Amino acid sequence: MRIRVKEFPPLFRDRREAGRLLAQRLAALTDHPDLLVLALPRGGVPIAYEVARTLHAPLDVILVRKLGVPGHAELAMGAIAEGGVRVLNHAVIRELHIPEDIIDHIAREEQRILEQRRRLYRGDRPPPTVEGARVILIDDGLATGMTMMAAIEAVRRGGPAGIIVATPVAAPESVAEIEPLVDEVVALATPEFLYAIGMWYSDFTPTSDEEVCSLLAEALRGYAAASSDAVIERGGSESAP
Repeated sequence: MRIRVKEFPPLFRDRREAGRLLAQRLAALTDHPDLLVLALPRGGVPIAYEVARTLHAPLDVILVRKLGVPGHAELAMGAIAEGGVRVLNHAVIRELHIPEDIIDHIAREEQRILEQRRRLYRGDRPPPTVEGARVILIDDGLATGMTMMAAIEAVRRGGPAGIIVATPVAAPESVAEIEPLVDEVVALATPEFLYAIGMWYSDFTPTSDEEVCSLLAEALRGYAAASSDAVIERGGSESAP
C-alpha cells in the first residue's frame, strides 16, 4: 500500500512577497525612532529588505552560522553569531553523544565562513550599533530556532532598547522557546507540522551572496536618501514664517 504524504499549499510566492506581508503586520512601527532591522543571511535578507523599506528603517545583517550535526548537517546542535556568541542544543548533543572536540572543530570551521561573509557583506563598514535601538530580527523561517537564538544573544549583548523576532513561518515549539527571550515574536504562520521551511514558499531559490550585497547596498542608498529628504523637510518647516 502506498502512503501519500499530504501536500500543503505554499503560503508565499517568494521571500519578497513574504517580506511585504510581514511588513503589513509590523506597520505600527513605521517611522519609529531608533528602529533597526537586522536580517539573518542569507535567506532573511530579501524579507528584511521589504520590511525595512516599508517601515523606513535602516537594514543590516546579523551574522550567524548553524552548527550542524556531523553527517546530518541540517540538524542543528547549536549555532554561533558574531561577537563570539555560541549557543548549543544540549539535548541533541547528549542524545547523539557528540564530543566537545567535535563541536569545537565544527564551530571553528563555521567561524571561518562567518568571517568570510562578514568581509563580503560589510567590507570595512563597522557592525550596526544596537545600543538603545529597537531591533527587529528577521529570518525566512524558524525550524529549530538555534540560529535565531544565537542572533538574539549577540544583539542582547549590545544593549538594545528592545528585540522583536519576525518571520513568515515558524514551528510552534520554536516560537515557544524564543518568546521568553524577546519582547515579541511575530510569525505570519505557525503550522502544526512545519516539515521544511521551503515547502511554504512557491519559490524558495537559495539567496545568493550577490543578492545579499545588492539588497544591502540598495537599502543603504534608499535610507540615506529618505533621511536626507526628511532633514530638508524639517529645515524648510522650521524656517517657514
